[in-house]
Amino acid sequence: MSALVEIRDMCKIYNPGENEVRALDHVSVTIAEGEFVAIIGQSGSGKSTLMNMLGCLDVPTSGSYLLHGQDVAGLDDDELSDIRNREIGFIFQGFNLIPNLTALENVELPLIYRGVSRAKRIELSRTALEKVGLGQRMNHRPAEMSGGQQQRVAIARAIAQAPPVILADEPTGNLDSHSTGEIMEILKELHDDGRTVILITHDNEIAAQAKRVIKIRDGRIESDSKQALEEQKEQQTGVPEQTIEV
Repeated sequence: MSALVEIRDMCKIYNPGENEVRALDHVSVTIAEGEFVAIIGQSGSGKSTLMNMLGCLDVPTSGSYLLHGQDVAGLDDDELSDIRNREIGFIFQGFNLIPNLTALENVELPLIYRGVSRAKRIELSRTALEKVGLGQRMNHRPAEMSGGQQQRVAIARAIAQAPPVILADEPTGNLDSHSTGEIMEILKELHDDGRTVILITHDNEIAAQAKRVIKIRDGRIESDSKQALEEQKEQQTGVPEQTIEV
């Protein structure tokens, strides 16, 4: 698998100077196409800042970020917006649905802004809603759906135009255990379909369902299960594996 995300020596500093806060402190990590990665950390660990960088919602103070080989760290707001539209499907803890729009219309809305024709966006929206098991709820408004169903609408909205990266920030944070299970199964299915899924969470049980877990603490990568596995293989075989820098 080729590298999708390459972060090198990234720092994000707030209030530079005597009272500076290093939200990210020389972070380096590589994520390959098709991986299912959980980034876990407690409040204040830097995971939300890292999510903002990965999602091109913010730019680092220093360091580089290559997405599909393009260095996005120095792009302006319009260029970052274009990258987000083409490359990344966002799923947030808050569903961010428009109350007076149906499920179909909520999924369709971002496609309108992207200039997709009416016939095509309806087709894409219907397909996405069917993918998340809401084929019979397309004409329901958010108030007529459970929290789990609303989050599935949000997932459908994120995947409608088949972005290569799904970035999910605490997607089960507002859900009960049953709905949490449903959402995690959908994320696993998206991964099985070839999407790269990056999951941000503070929950160890949620993170454990990913194929790779990166733990962040005090703005630094504390551990990476993929790197640990490769180091274990190297010790067992004596043959160095291709390493992931962290």
